[in-house]
Amino acid sequence: MAIYKKIILFFGLLASFCFILPLSFEWNTSRIKEERLRQLQNFRKQLQQEQCRRYKQENFKGPRSWEDLSPSAFKNFIVDEKHGVIYCYIPKVACTNWKRVMFVLNQSEPYPDPLSIDSEFIHEKVKFTHLSDFSKMEIKVKLSQYTKFLFVRDPFIRLISAYRDKFLGEDPSFYGYVKTVMRLYNKQSYMPFNVKLAHKLGVRPSFYNFIQYLVDPQTEKKEPYEPHWRQMYRLCHPCLIEYDFIGNQETLKDDAQMLLKMLKLEDSINFPPVYENTTTPDSVLSWFRTVSVEDRRRLYELYEQDFRLFGYRRPSELLDD
Repeated sequence: MAIYKKIILFFGLLASFCFILPLSFEWNTSRIKEERLRQLQNFRKQLQQEQCRRYKQENFKGPRSWEDLSPSAFKNFIVDEKHGVIYCYIPKVACTNWKRVMFVLNQSEPYPDPLSIDSEFIHEKVKFTHLSDFSKMEIKVKLSQYTKFLFVRDPFIRLISAYRDKFLGEDPSFYGYVKTVMRLYNKQSYMPFNVKLAHKLGVRPSFYNFIQYLVDPQTEKKEPYEPHWRQMYRLCHPCLIEYDFIGNQETLKDDAQMLLKMLKLEDSINFPPVYENTTTPDSVLSWFRTVSVEDRRRLYELYEQDFRLFGYRRPSELLDD
């Protein structure tokens, strides 16, 4: 009987070991991943600070402090006073899902699933509290005490996404831009009455027309870029405001989990599923095939500060002969 007890004990210990080993491996893997993300976050913030110092030394002619900004400069800053969070949203960088998160955080607990909030509702019906709604003294307090975050994206891929959504889509609020681009760069004298008819007739600007519009010096002389293609640094002022967290569209899933954990909300909020980006770095070249190297370089100059501040490499395959 003694030998049977020893055999049973042996297999019991072996089973326990086999059960504990995967848990231990999973725990260690999680710790390694968390440390890697923490180091990446530190790198992003350090890079931004270094680039800001360099930018100010070289050719910075803008405001030296956030206090020099007009109230309208804070229109993209959503404030959650309940949790002490400020989110600077950048169109075409997961802003729909982050707006959903900011919205549900102001609902009663348990929080509803962010994905249950309709995208049209979140953009058109919700009246968020913005930093621009407060006095300068209140802004100062919130910027110093609240957790501030933003998410960024490869600048050229963001432009492609804006073109696909606003120029190839059927958003009536952007049809004025469509008509302007077609008239100026496609020599279209007549434009259909509305965007649905234009799409039915196949009347739409090419990607090259869109780039022509952006690099034309007259465009910004008439009015500032629309936020969907305005430079990210001009929307969120990273050289004037020190962010606590800088997320990337390219690492959205991991960054979202890390941020929610930092905010102690990882058990309360499920960030919506992250779908594969339809515009990959490899496909960028095909989008720019119709754009001359000269115009590509002009475009890069316009968005160079975004590339440098947020650690995106210079796309030499597009810019060099």
